Amino acid sequence: MSSKVAIIGSGNIGTDLMIKVLRLSEPLEIAAMAGIDPASDGLARARRLKVATTHEGVEGLVALDEFADVEIVFDATSAGAHGHHDEVLRPLGRTLVDLTPAALGPYVVPPVNGDVHLDAPNVNMVTCGGQATIPIVAAVNAVTPVHYGEIIASIASRSAGPGTRANIDEFTETTSSAIEKVGGAAHGKAIIVLNPAEPPLIMRDTVHCLVSDCATEAVTASVEEMVGGVQAYVPGYRLKQKVQFERVASDDPLRTLAPGASGAGGALKVSVFLEVEGAAHYLPSYAGNLDIMTSAALRTAERVAAHRSTEGAAR
Repeated sequence: MSSKVAIIGSGNIGTDLMIKVLRLSEPLEIAAMAGIDPASDGLARARRLKVATTHEGVEGLVALDEFADVEIVFDATSAGAHGHHDEVLRPLGRTLVDLTPAALGPYVVPPVNGDVHLDAPNVNMVTCGGQATIPIVAAVNAVTPVHYGEIIASIASRSAGPGTRANIDEFTETTSSAIEKVGGAAHGKAIIVLNPAEPPLIMRDTVHCLVSDCATEAVTASVEEMVGGVQAYVPGYRLKQKVQFERVASDDPLRTLAPGASGAGGALKVSVFLEVEGAAHYLPSYAGNLDIMTSAALRTAERVAAHRSTEGAAR
């Protein structure tokens, strides 16, 4: 039996997520979409697909007859709006899967800690850059401690809607925090670039990790295994070239970022270069930033639904 879900946010992310639920997910059934712009393309598409809609936000969602059966709600709006949505929905017993950088609940990156917070009332999907890069930091950290992890996410400016632009500050703060809390780095740094190039370029992500001297073959194997894990739900996720290693001299200013690096061999900089091509369910393939975010949210909600089903059967 499928679990019914609703989506708050009828913009690019919410609409792509709705189409993914309809096309790809057997465990989930879309029951409703809520927005605040009655003329939005997302709400129009939802109506054509026979999904219940409201343009009165979370209050309108709660008032819909279809809401009674909803178990999981995706929030695809903004960090500023999410606090209010949490206040309304948490007392009603719904699980929130938060696609904004509000980070009111624990961070979830499916291939790293996807089974850890299944009972949490609110889980946070970090950011698109976080979903693309934190698995790599975690893969390196599984072999050798990451003293400093830095990620640079470059996305097409055209794929960044009003919500993404409004959340830029929260993006860097939330992603940096999750690099440490989920990726395992002692210190994390996140940078986002809105690339104005025309025609738009596919999402590119760079991950730099400063580590102590270690077995590079083991790091490469761990990274490649993790890439395969992400590809299981984001087929367009891939390495652009082999994992790179560079020795950091003792007098190199980079060493100040990794005071914990030690050992006879000194410090290494591990660099991983990624590309994320979107599945083009709603937007063009260059919008891999949206695709990895909605795909991660879908995977997380499916795991929550399966966990609920198992717990219910046990009772």
